[in-house]
Amino acid sequence: MPRRAHLTTARFISYIIFCVISMPFIWIRPHRLQWFLNSTSLVALVFYIALLIWALTTMGPSGFGSTITEDKPNPPSGPNSTAWVMVSGIIATVGSIAAGILNQNDYTRLARSPRDAKWGQIIAYPIYSIGTSIIGILVVAATQDRLGKEHWFLPGLLARIVRRNPTPGARAGVFFSGLALTFSQLGSNVLGNALAGGIDLAAVFPRFLNIRRGAYITAIVSPIVNPWRMVDTATIFISVMSGYGVFLAPMTGMMVASYYIVQRQKLDVDDLFRGNSSSKYWYSSGVNWRAPIAWAIGVGPCLPGFVASVNSSVNVPDSIRELYMTNYLYGFFASGLVYVALHTAFPARAVDEFVKNNLSAAEVQQYYGERWDVSLSEAGQMVEEIPEKDEQRGERSRPGGQETYQASATDGGLIQRHLS
Repeated sequence: MPRRAHLTTARFISYIIFCVISMPFIWIRPHRLQWFLNSTSLVALVFYIALLIWALTTMGPSGFGSTITEDKPNPPSGPNSTAWVMVSGIIATVGSIAAGILNQNDYTRLARSPRDAKWGQIIAYPIYSIGTSIIGILVVAATQDRLGKEHWFLPGLLARIVRRNPTPGARAGVFFSGLALTFSQLGSNVLGNALAGGIDLAAVFPRFLNIRRGAYITAIVSPIVNPWRMVDTATIFISVMSGYGVFLAPMTGMMVASYYIVQRQKLDVDDLFRGNSSSKYWYSSGVNWRAPIAWAIGVGPCLPGFVASVNSSVNVPDSIRELYMTNYLYGFFASGLVYVALHTAFPARAVDEFVKNNLSAAEVQQYYGERWDVSLSEAGQMVEEIPEKDEQRGERSRPGGQETYQASATDGGLIQRHLS
């Protein structure tokens, strides 16, 4: 492999082997992967605790390196000041899970109840994120002096250990460490990359793709983006993580604003699955033009700072760099607010009528919860019976043709009769 590829032949072969190993797990349906995720999480937890114990017990008299002990003053103001460095670190951390925040509904919908999904994130994520950060800092500091430099890239740390001490014990330890990391990454890769892409592709092309096919397409085309370049150095890795926030935070902000403010937590679930003009959510020829405008306003101002963070030869004013350091907060709120403003100024008539009916959000959710909380076989039969809108009469028929009602704000009438 040429040097400009930023990848050795051995690492590229390892990448291909890892992709091949991932393929069988992509075949498993998402709702049947719980055992697999539990296993990868347990292996990762045991490995990181063992790594920390090894680093501290073998640290020797030299103690921690300058990662912890160095007291390097920062400028009192500007993007390199202590306050802005802390802000940048927080936003980069949030950016590193931006994809998970945006795609979480792909998996939280499989929870037994909304409460399960909430508690799993409120308790688990802070513990794991803070814990792994502390372990990472302590391991780097404990190995810094004896390895000659700080190694923030964990595979690089393991490779350095073998080069400096190529004993059978060290090689065995690194092998099992690599095995644990590989198994752990399988969980992240299958769910966070392959299946997430598969779910999106299946949503865009439901006539041609299901989740499994979309996941395999995602896996096959993934080498095109040269993913190994994203972890080439710690600086590039942090820039990539922050970059996720630049592009994904506006999407998340619009999703939150749409559900809680524009839709007021009231969704016509049947219409969500109608891919034609009879759906409330068809907007203008199937496109809600308000969304790309709001997204562009959330992304655009942060792009110069993002380019400067990736390419050091690009100079931008400090104010632009500081705006980029807050990219997730800015993108989330800017796009969300613009999305609400556009829907207020230019409301989608069908959606607006449904939202303003006399039913509360709880009543609408109860109706659709009871309507669709059924077995898979029953759901298949109900899908076949979902009535289509009669374009000429503007009416819909209930399954079996027993009742008709106007397809407008009075959609709540059928729901109200069902609840009563």
